[in-house]
Amino acid sequence: MKIEKHHTLRPRDMRRVILASPYAGEVAHNVAYARACVRDALLRGEAPLASHLLYTQDGILDDGERNERAHGINAGLAWLHLADAVVVYTDRGISLGMEAGMNLARFLDIPVERRSLRDYDTASS
Repeated sequence: MKIEKHHTLRPRDMRRVILASPYAGEVAHNVAYARACVRDALLRGEAPLASHLLYTQDGILDDGERNERAHGINAGLAWLHLADAVVVYTDRGISLGMEAGMNLARFLDIPVERRSLRDYDTASS
């Protein structure tokens, strides 16, 4: 499903997805990529949750501090049981954290889907 200009879906018609993409490492590039992934999911008619973008914003949690990073990861995974699927965007690779989330989703019998933003250009981010 593609959302056209001036078109939206009712909340109950939107598929709830947990979005997974890399964060650590090349943070600026990974944040730009994750934002493009959120847009892609929204334009597919989904309601994505990208907790790695939400919880790492200034003044929320410090991803560079081990305990805060772990708390943020757990807070994101706390929503997993409500998701219709985990959507993993693969253009920038799959991190250990993404792999752990995929394994947990499989354990909970939540579908895991892999996607690519074929025309995503890392040089433009």
